[in-house]
Amino acid sequence: MSGVESADLTQRVSLTLQRLDMGKGGNCFINICSDVLEQTRRIEERRREDRAGALATYLIGIKDNIALQGLPLTCGSRLLADYRVPYTASAVKKIQAADGLIVGKTNLDEFAMGSSGEYSAFGAVPNPHDSQRVSGGSSSGSAAAVARGLVDLALGSDTGGSVRQPAAFCGVVGLKPSYGRVSRYGLVSFAPSLDGIGILGRRVVDVAAMLAVIAGHDPADASTMDKPVPHYGKALLKPLQSLRIGLPKEYMPSVSDPAIRKSLNRLIRFLKGQGLHCREVSLPLTRYASACYYILAMAEASANLARFDGLRYGRRVKNADPDRRYGATRADGFGPEVKRRILLGTLILSKSRAARYYRQALKVRRLIRDEYHQIFKSVDVLLAATTPERAFVRGTRQREPLAMYAADILTLPANLAGLPALQLPVGFADGLPMGVQLIGAPFQEETICALGHYIERHFLEFEA
Repeated sequence: MSGVESADLTQRVSLTLQRLDMGKGGNCFINICSDVLEQTRRIEERRREDRAGALATYLIGIKDNIALQGLPLTCGSRLLADYRVPYTASAVKKIQAADGLIVGKTNLDEFAMGSSGEYSAFGAVPNPHDSQRVSGGSSSGSAAAVARGLVDLALGSDTGGSVRQPAAFCGVVGLKPSYGRVSRYGLVSFAPSLDGIGILGRRVVDVAAMLAVIAGHDPADASTMDKPVPHYGKALLKPLQSLRIGLPKEYMPSVSDPAIRKSLNRLIRFLKGQGLHCREVSLPLTRYASACYYILAMAEASANLARFDGLRYGRRVKNADPDRRYGATRADGFGPEVKRRILLGTLILSKSRAARYYRQALKVRRLIRDEYHQIFKSVDVLLAATTPERAFVRGTRQREPLAMYAADILTLPANLAGLPALQLPVGFADGLPMGVQLIGAPFQEETICALGHYIERHFLEFEA
C-alpha cells in the first residue's frame, strides 16, 4: 500500500536536482549523493523486471546525524564538516535494500540540539510556508525537504520532539517510534536514553511503508527489542469503533495559540461525532516532564560529546599548545547552543550536584513512565496538540533559550516514557500549518498510524 504514485522516477529525481541546482532547495540539504542518477537507473531497471523493493517509488532524505558511507557526517557542526564515516547506519542499509532512492543528507540544528533549525553551521532552514519563520528543529532539513516536495520521505532523529515539532511547523506527518523499535546503530548520540530515529512524510501511508522497512531487532544495537514487526500497511485499515481516546488535560494549558486550540477541539468533536469514545484523562506528573527531560538530556549530551576532542574525529586546532588543544578545538568547533548544553550538563553531573539533580531526574522519569503505562490500561491512544504555537519568527528565540526549549514541552514526555507518537497536520491558520499528535502505548505504532490514517482521510476532507 503506497501513497506515492509510480511515476517516472528519473523525471522526479531530475526535477529535484534541478531545483537544488537553481538554489530553490530552501537550504534543506547539506550534501547530495553523487550516485543519485546511478541509483535511479538501478531502481528503474528493478521496477521494469518486477523485482523492486517496497520503497522503490520513494525519494528519501537522511538527516545528517545518521551515517551514510561515502558522504560526510557533519551533524550540522563545523567540528565534523569534513568527517567521512566509514560505515552506514542500520536503518539506512534497510532503506537501500528496499530500493529507496537516497537523495542526500539533510540539514539540522547542530548535533540535533535545537528547536528552530537556526543552529546549523551550514545556515538556517526557513519555513517552506513563510521564509520569515522557522522550520522547527532539530530535523529541520528533513521536514522542510518533504514539505517542499524535494523528497517523499526523510529520516530524522527525535530526542525530545525533533521529528514531530518540525513536522508540525512544516505541515507534514512525523513519527517517533517506540524506544527500541528502530535501530539507532549509526545515529550520532545526543542523549542515548531518549534518542530515536523517526520518519517524516507527506501522508501516514508513506510513513507506515518506511516504518515497515526499518523497524525490527538489530544485533548491532542492544537497545532494540526482539519483537515481531506488524504489517503496518494492513493495520491502517483496521476497524476503530472500539478505540478509546484519552485527552490529557495537563497538555492543554501549554497551548498558547488559540488557532491550535480551536483546531484540536474541532477534531475532538469530529471524532465523537464519528462514534469514537473520547474522554479526558489526567497525567499529573506532566508538570515535571520538562525539567526532568532537560536535566537528563543535557547530562547525557555532556558525556557523549566528550568524544569530539579534536584527536579522533573531525576538526582540530593545529596551532594551539598541545595542553590546550582539546579546549581550543571544542571552543572553535562547537556552536553556542551545543556549548550551552555541554556546560549545563557538566554542571549537573558535577559531584556536588549529581545526587540533587541527575539522580532525582532519573527517579522522576521512572514515575512519569509508570504513569503513562498505567493510563494505557484505560485508553488506547492519547490525543493532544503537537506544539504550543505555530512556527515563530526567525531570530526571535536564539537569545531566549528557555523560550526556545518551551517549543518541545508537548513532545518530550513521549521520549521520557519511550512511547510512539505521530504528528498529523490538521490544517492552516493565517497560512501556517497546525498539528496534533497521537501518543500510543509501547510498540503500538499500528494503532496510532491507523487512527492517523483515518483522521487524514476523513477529518481533513470534512474540514475542506
